[in-house]
Amino acid sequence: MTASVIKAGTAASMVVVIGIVLLINADVVARGLFDTPLRGVTELVALAIPAMVFTCVPDLLCRKELISAGLLSRWLNTAASAYRHAFDCSFHLVTGFISVAILMATMPWMIRAWHDNEFVGVEGDFVVPLWPARIAVVFGCGLLALLSAGIVVRSARRFLAEFRLPACFPFLILLAPAAFVLVDGRAAYGGLSIALMFLLLYAGLPVAFALMASSFVGITFIKGAADTAAGALAMAATGALSSYVFAAVPMFVLMGFIVARADIGRDSLEAAHALLRRVIGGFGVATVAANAIFAAITGISIASAAIFSKIAVPPLIAQGFTPRFAVGLVAGSSVLGMLIPPSLLLIIYGLVAEVSINQLFIAAIIPGLLLTSLFAIGVVAAAFFNMPFAVRQRLETQVENAESGHKIWTKMAPITVLVVAVLGGIYSGMFTPTEAGGVGALLALVLGFALRRLDAGDLIRLTCDATRTSASILFLILAASAFGMMLTLSGIPATIGNYVAATSIGLAGYVVLYLGLLIVLGMVLDSTSILLIMVPLALPTVAGLGGDLVWFGIVTVIGVEIGLLTPPLGLSAFAIKSALDDQSISLNDIFVGALPFSVVMLLLTLLLVAFPEITTALL
Repeated sequence: MTASVIKAGTAASMVVVIGIVLLINADVVARGLFDTPLRGVTELVALAIPAMVFTCVPDLLCRKELISAGLLSRWLNTAASAYRHAFDCSFHLVTGFISVAILMATMPWMIRAWHDNEFVGVEGDFVVPLWPARIAVVFGCGLLALLSAGIVVRSARRFLAEFRLPACFPFLILLAPAAFVLVDGRAAYGGLSIALMFLLLYAGLPVAFALMASSFVGITFIKGAADTAAGALAMAATGALSSYVFAAVPMFVLMGFIVARADIGRDSLEAAHALLRRVIGGFGVATVAANAIFAAITGISIASAAIFSKIAVPPLIAQGFTPRFAVGLVAGSSVLGMLIPPSLLLIIYGLVAEVSINQLFIAAIIPGLLLTSLFAIGVVAAAFFNMPFAVRQRLETQVENAESGHKIWTKMAPITVLVVAVLGGIYSGMFTPTEAGGVGALLALVLGFALRRLDAGDLIRLTCDATRTSASILFLILAASAFGMMLTLSGIPATIGNYVAATSIGLAGYVVLYLGLLIVLGMVLDSTSILLIMVPLALPTVAGLGGDLVWFGIVTVIGVEIGLLTPPLGLSAFAIKSALDDQSISLNDIFVGALPFSVVMLLLTLLLVAFPEITTALL
């Protein structure tokens, strides 16, 4: 019964995503052709986003697809199965408690919305009732609580059956909030909340629930009332995502999945190689160029890493590049997906920092082109000078087997159409980023069917995958909103700003220290989590020191992306390893191969810190 309800929730989420795509495109067409936008689209989409997230999150919990780190739990799991059961029990106690807290605080709002017929819009014009979105939140939280309770019972039974005294250690995490009684003051409570959050992260609790649990504990002690903390979580659940701009996340994720499945990345690589065949190390340069083009559509680094590891690494090795350099090149160039617009991380940063996403996209153009050029120059230099790290045998230019210009441009046509439609629409002012994502998703779908590379089954699977991925990201943003409330109440950002202002390190020194922390966190956390944890902490200080928040966003995204290439987590490296068919290439080979590209990225970041005008030149 529960499994059927979970599947129904996920199916409802998929319907919401498809509905958003159709609504956005219908609105664009109505505005473009008839100069009459559809009434109520932005309000309806805004209310649909939290509904989509909460009806899908129970499925993510069951599949263990919520973003998490879990270094400690993975290590302990190798010692004894009792540890695994203890962690499952303790973590789902936390998950269930947070779910019940949100449920109890949201329930009265849902009842009031139903009873008083609350709505957004204008009577006589359009009306969008509030109660369906709040029912979705209550439904999701209730199902999360039931699932957590079931897992707690099962895990507790298994733990007791395999009981060992040292295995009780994971339950000590539940006693961590007891440390709050030893301190007093808002800043002290905030500091302990941050420490609790990192403890829960490294122990393996999903990042979103670690953020919400630490926020709940922190707000409870700061305000002296647990119901206030529950209300803050409920406010984040019902309001943090209720904005039209958040629809950009599922739109671009869906477009990226469709483009990847339709083999448009392979076409881009083959076309780039044909155009660059006369350049020494041309296939390596083509890999960089194709990744840059692919990035301009998908905006997702992990997708680029997984795709190009399959289609680029074997030819690179066959042409004389070393395996380490081949995988390092793919890993390094895959991060272009989060810098060259449209970028998913830039969208998330814009939403969190409340900065214009259009301005972020424009500011990323020059750094994106610089990074692409530096990677390409590095490949040519490695091939020209026959560097042992990169080349096993001397590479020669290839002039034979040249494809005709017609065939090259035929392969380039689909991605060219998408680039022109998405980026052209954004920069011309024709579309907002959210609308560009919706138009791009539908256009990619049409191209996939026109090329006969997609069918109805692919559409269902891709929509399902995109829905789950988007719900996981948006749930994390929701949790970060609650974490931001706790930080604001604690006064920690203001304290940090005052301390930095009293020292002589200045804005540049502060940002360099901040970048160092980003890279360290990148060794254990994913890029989205790092951004959502660190930006609320750093933003007030940067603004207080006079830093441009658009420039800071570009610097932050590059710093976070370096973390995708650093051990032990390095998600791009893991994506490449899982996609490779060559078992002789180890994870260590990928990290070592990516090291030169990480250094190049770090040097570019420091250049942007020293010369912020590089990012603002086109604004």
